[in-house]
This record gives sequence, structure tokens and C-alpha cells, in this order.
Amino acid sequence: MVKPALNKDTRLCISLAARPSNIGTRFHNYLYEQLSLDFIYKAFTTTDIASAIGGVRALGIRGCSVSMPFKQDVLELVDRVEDSARAINAVNTIVNDDGVLTAANTDYTAVQRLIAEHGLDPDSAVVIRGSGGMASAVATAFRDSGFGDGTIVARNSDSGPDLAQRLGYDWRSEVGELRAAVIVNVTPIGMAGGPEEYEPAYADDVIAAARSIFDVVALPSETPLIAAARAAGKQVITGAEVIALQAAEQFERYTGVRPTPQQVAEASAFSRA
Repeated sequence: MVKPALNKDTRLCISLAARPSNIGTRFHNYLYEQLSLDFIYKAFTTTDIASAIGGVRALGIRGCSVSMPFKQDVLELVDRVEDSARAINAVNTIVNDDGVLTAANTDYTAVQRLIAEHGLDPDSAVVIRGSGGMASAVATAFRDSGFGDGTIVARNSDSGPDLAQRLGYDWRSEVGELRAAVIVNVTPIGMAGGPEEYEPAYADDVIAAARSIFDVVALPSETPLIAAARAAGKQVITGAEVIALQAAEQFERYTGVRPTPQQVAEASAFSRA
């Protein structure tokens, strides 16, 4: 089958982010092409999130991916909130069913799947660096996967303790002498184009003491932390895995079609080419 030409019935899906990237756009449009689906995907930014979500509803936009800094703001703008978003007070996916907007968080479900697929031991201690919306999704996924011994490391003296308290975890402002079998980065450290692009999120001795290293930064997938972890012979989970899994679930929610793991892998590779 050939993908239908752009027409008046083509369904639109979008993303809203402060700093839009091409990753989601290329991922979704690649799969629309491969699966001959009459959809198109476009990335946007906005200075008026309420009006933007109103546009999703009014214009019949089928799906909307939500990134920082809008993940919490949209909660009060939708009609239904699924448990995945309610549990962490953050949204990354909105589905529009004839004007009824349902919010979910596929970051949370993707992280839970990766924890299980990589066989991480819930009896292990976990250190999670970060306290923003994505950190809330990641940390809650760990807690809900049975990880009871956790520490949130965050310099923000409001969001850090709040997140830790909600999950029953400890909080520290710095890593210091803290060591754990599982260490996770959910900060912009190591992100391409950022001020700390070339820095690892954890020091070498912290990496050496860990068994598994998880960096949620998606661009690049081989962050300084992941590179250091591989060099140390550690198990790694990359942000590329997170973004591919969460995007696949978004894709299914928007289109009703679940791409195969091979198709997801191909779309993920294409999105980064």
C-alpha cells in the first residue's frame, strides 16, 4: 500500500515543546509512510499553552505530544487524566476523541517496561538525579516497580524534597559520597547543545560502584555518562530507548496501530539520522 496523498481528511498530530526537535516529527512521519496511514505530524512551540490546547480541541487535532515546560500546565486544560499522568502530576500525551481530551504519560509506562526488560533488581538501591517533570515520571516508575530504597539528588530545595517525600525516598542536594547499584540521570547534563553537553552526570567513582546506569537524555543517545558506563563495562539503558518506547505507545494511541519492534527500531534510527 502507498501512503495517501495529503488531503482534507488527513489527520494531524503535533508536539508542543519549548525547544522543538525533529526526533518526534521524523519518528511518526516515517511510520505513517511505512504503514500507509493518512496522518501527518508537526512540531510546534508556543507562548500560550492554554490557547494551544484549545486549538487541539477546536481543530480536531488527533494527538498532541507535550514536553517541558508544559507537562504540568496542561493537566487543568484536559477532560480526562489517566493514572499514568495523575500519579506523577505530569502529561506527555494528549489524545483527542471528538473534542474530549485524554491525558496520559507514556514516559512512565516506557520506563517501567525498560526496568522489566533489562532485569533491574528492585532490591537494589537507586539514585535518581533530577526533580522535574520527567524525573517525577522516572522516579515514580522505579517506586511502582518495587524499588523501595531510593534517593533523589536535586539542587532545587523545593521540588527535590517534595518528590522524595511523595515517593518515600531520601533527598540530597549533591551526590557526594552516595553510591548505589542503579544510578539514573534525569537532568540536562550531557544533552547536545546544552551548557553541560560534554560532562557526565556522575563521577567515575560513582559509576564504578554501580551495576546499571540509566541516562534519560535522548540526544545524543551516547551521552558522556553512557560512554563512561560502557567503558566501565556496566549495563546501560539509554534515552533513545525511552523515547522510542514512549513514542511507539503515543503512535498506537493516535492511530490505533501498534508498530512492530523492528519498525520502532527503524523509525528511531531514522529519527536520529
